[in-house]
Amino acid sequence: MNVKAENGHTPQTCTQKIGNAEISYLFYEGDGPPLIFLHATGFLPWLWHPLARELADNYRIFAPYFCAHRNADPENGGLSWRTLAEDLALFCEKLHLEKPFLVGHSMGATVAVIANALYGIPAAGMVLIEPIIMPPEFYKLHISVEQHPFASKAIRRTNFWRNRDEAMTYLHSRSLFQSWDEEMLELYLRHGMSGEEGGLRLTCSPHREAALFMGGMQYDPWPLLSQISCPVLILEGEKSDNRGFINIDRVRTLIPDCAHHRVSGAGHLIPMEKPREATRLIQEFFRPLRPGKK
Repeated sequence: MNVKAENGHTPQTCTQKIGNAEISYLFYEGDGPPLIFLHATGFLPWLWHPLARELADNYRIFAPYFCAHRNADPENGGLSWRTLAEDLALFCEKLHLEKPFLVGHSMGATVAVIANALYGIPAAGMVLIEPIIMPPEFYKLHISVEQHPFASKAIRRTNFWRNRDEAMTYLHSRSLFQSWDEEMLELYLRHGMSGEEGGLRLTCSPHREAALFMGGMQYDPWPLLSQISCPVLILEGEKSDNRGFINIDRVRTLIPDCAHHRVSGAGHLIPMEKPREATRLIQEFFRPLRPGKK
C-alpha cells in the first residue's frame, strides 16, 4: 500500500534482483543524489517514511528491506551482517547508485560500515544511528539463540493479534513502544503486521528476527572503522540502554572523519521516538556534502 505524504511524496514499492536473491524496497523519486535508509533488526523500511518524505525534495531515496530476502536458521549462525553488506553493494551496483548517502539505524548502521569499508560503496556521507558494534570479544563467542541477549527475546516475541485494536493496545502496553511518535506506531501497525488466519502477524517473524541478531555475531566490524572513506555522524540516544556495553567514544575515535551528537531524551530507537529531530540532524549533516554545496 502506498501512503500519500503530506508534501506530496508517495513511495513506490519496488523489487530488485541481486544474484539468487530479490530485495524489496521503497523508492521516493526526488531530485538530487541517492540516499539509502537501512533499518534496524526486525523493523522495516516504512518506519523511515516520516523522514524520507521530508528529504525527498533533495534526494532520490531508497529504503531496502533486509528481513525475508534470504533464508537463515538462527541456530546455525543466522544471517551474517557481512552478507547484508554485500547484498547492499550489489543493490547499489544493479541500480547504478553512485556515491550514495547512507543512513543506518542499529543493525543498518553496522551494515553501512561494512558495505563502505569492506565492499567499497563510495558513500558521500553516513549517519550512523546507534550502531551495534559490540565489544571485540563478543565476535569470538559461540552461543545458542537462548544465550544471545537479543535473539533469545526475539524468538519468543508475541506474534498473533486477533485484530488491529488488539494489536495497537499491545503496542501501547509495551515499554519498547511507549516513547514512539504516534505516526510511527501507526506505520508499524499497518506495515509491520499482516493479515493471516483471521488475525495479524509480524511481517518479520520472530524466527527471522532472531536469525538477524545471531548474524550480527558473524563478522567483527572493529578493524573496518579506520577504513571508512567518508564523513560520518554518529547519533546516540541519551537514554539508550546500549550505552552500558557499546563504546561509542571508542568507535568515533577510530573513524577518520567522525562527528557525534547525543539526542536528548531519546533511547535506542531515535528515528521512531524523535523523527523530526532525526530528520533535521540528517539534513544539516548532509547538506554541505551534497555535490556543488559548500
